[in-house]
Amino acid sequence: MKIAIIGGGYVGLVSGACLATFGASVTIVDRDPTRFAQLQSGHVPIYEPGLDALFTQEAKRGTLRFSADMETALAECEAVFIAVGTPTRRGSGHADLSYVYAVAHDIAKMASHSLLVVTKSTVPVGTGREVSRILRENRPDLTFHIASNPEFLREGNAIDDFMRPDRVIIGLDQQSPDKGAHARALLTELYHPLTTPHNRLTFMGLESAELTKYAANAFLAMKVTFANEMADLCEATGADIREVTHGMGQDPRIGPDFLTPGPGYGGSCFPKDTRALATSARKAGTPTQLIDITIAANEARKQRLADRILSLLDHPIHTKIIAVLGLTFKAHTDDMRDAPALSILPALHEAGARLQLFDPQGMDQARPLLPQDIPYADSALNATEGADVVLILTEWPLFKDLTPQQLSRTMKGRLVLDYRGIWEPTAWQEAGFTYHRLGRKNETIS
Repeated sequence: MKIAIIGGGYVGLVSGACLATFGASVTIVDRDPTRFAQLQSGHVPIYEPGLDALFTQEAKRGTLRFSADMETALAECEAVFIAVGTPTRRGSGHADLSYVYAVAHDIAKMASHSLLVVTKSTVPVGTGREVSRILRENRPDLTFHIASNPEFLREGNAIDDFMRPDRVIIGLDQQSPDKGAHARALLTELYHPLTTPHNRLTFMGLESAELTKYAANAFLAMKVTFANEMADLCEATGADIREVTHGMGQDPRIGPDFLTPGPGYGGSCFPKDTRALATSARKAGTPTQLIDITIAANEARKQRLADRILSLLDHPIHTKIIAVLGLTFKAHTDDMRDAPALSILPALHEAGARLQLFDPQGMDQARPLLPQDIPYADSALNATEGADVVLILTEWPLFKDLTPQQLSRTMKGRLVLDYRGIWEPTAWQEAGFTYHRLGRKNETIS
């Protein structure tokens, strides 16, 4: 099957490469000159483990191509996926759908034959209907079949998530003359490796698929936020959050995932999708109080952690050096979107603390987003040189290999703020460090 994917961002690139391995002939269309030049030269403009190798493999096979010419790509395909960004509109929680609708207008203008149009972008309920309206009104001479196929890709694990998914959600236009039969047949063919031995395809209505994506991410965001609030309670009462969440996670109705406390959720999905869902719900007259509270609690957590860090520093604060290890919102990605570091570090900087930063993938992305006078180190160990405090904000595996003996030689102070829980406290305490972990009372071994 020949398909076109409009949008060479994270979703489009991962989906395109993986669908090519499934046997499809994929053309990724991106009109951004810089990104298109990168793709044409074989350079993947994002960091995602395994994606470079997959791109090289499929490009050599000729199953993955890139184009800036949408009209030519549409002329050769049976289905077109819309995979452009839907960022939060400035000043509101609404998803900005202008890029999605612009692509729909372009498809209507440039299509030479009937097509299946699939929304891959994360969009609010009703977007598919609007895309359908745009196509029908602008090209009544053609038949456009509509479907929704939201992605559920975890950054840092996206390839495995696509190739071995828990489920593939597909929304069909059950109000169309064929009740979505054509879309169902084409997408079943496209995803055929995922139909045996266990069928991972879950078909539902168009609106249900759109809402499923938002509902799933909002629920996980609530779970993360609940774990963070329980961590605070553990610190106040002497309980240990690891023991509490282990006990909770053994209940199959709850499960252990997304119960690790941290500095707050970030990334391209949870912040944007919770805001969009809350805004859509208010617009529909059914406000989601749990989601509203989750959003507010997550924002407040970042400020509280910044205040907590400052409270642990001896005065004068401007003489204190904090080595910050990890800037991206999670490990195994270079994504800085809504990363907790973007809220916590400016607050520390403004208060006068001196920062030394290191992240194995996110520093280029972080530089334009953080104060320009903050220095960056070329290794984790170098970032700790002369530091009074080491602060862990991202759970990169390479940080786990650092030892108390190494940091004793490089650091001036002996305060460890492990806000991702990557280390066990005993070794650090025995080496003379004061060790703080979220969700556990600070204890010092004398």
